[in-house]
Amino acid sequence: MSKSNQTITVKGTEISVIQVNKTDYISLTDMIKSFGDETIIYNWLRNRNTIEFLGIWEQIYNSDFKPIEFERFKKEAGLNSFTLSPKKWIETTHAIGIVSKAGRYGGGTYAHKDIAFEFGSWLSAEFKLYLIKEFQRLKDEESRNKHLEWNLQRTLAKINYRIHTDAIKETLIPPAVTKQQTTIIYASEADLLNVALFGKTAKEWREQNAGKDGNIRDYATLKQLVVLTNLESINPVLIRQELPQGERLKKLNDIAISQMKSLLSSTSIKKLK
Repeated sequence: MSKSNQTITVKGTEISVIQVNKTDYISLTDMIKSFGDETIIYNWLRNRNTIEFLGIWEQIYNSDFKPIEFERFKKEAGLNSFTLSPKKWIETTHAIGIVSKAGRYGGGTYAHKDIAFEFGSWLSAEFKLYLIKEFQRLKDEESRNKHLEWNLQRTLAKINYRIHTDAIKETLIPPAVTKQQTTIIYASEADLLNVALFGKTAKEWREQNAGKDGNIRDYATLKQLVVLTNLESINPVLIRQELPQGERLKKLNDIAISQMKSLLSSTSIKKLK
């Protein structure tokens, strides 16, 4: 369900933020730590205004939401006998705005940021404002980091793409090959760089990281991306020299080790963090 866990600190309380289907969900369980226990969430769910808000949100964003069950909850909301848990709301209406995670660590009730902010209002106006402020700070920081690494990776990759692929076409691909054969050759060259820099192929990385999205290069550090770009420029030169792939791998690996050592001790690269 979750891709990764992050935390924000609101009024001295650490609150987990996870990704569910690439969307941010905030821990309601963490939010109530300085206010009381889980009964706060249950009381919030019993409120008619809460039910109406959740129902409208689901109708906007969830095509599988069950409106008939929602209407029944809305009619019962406010009655002394009415109780509603996050699990019952999710299972009965097929809601997606709230999720319930089991487990001692990271378990609890999480909600889409829209709903979490609404819950923050229930706790206190001050808490909601600080929650929004800290969540936005997290997103701004995340955006800056992604922007730097993404642009570096994609821009430098584009610069070297033509050089790299042209060299492969000229030297490695035999005449009249099929598209599938061409793809296999390109994949082999990509993995040559992966092994030289990361010590493993893309397939080996996926097998070792089955729960992660993306590929081995998506999780590369800034320094690794710099070295990868350099290897992409050097490999075509070695290809044109008609060096066997195994010999090129050894040369590229030596270069990767040397450059990584240099970058790790570089103060100018450290400033890019």
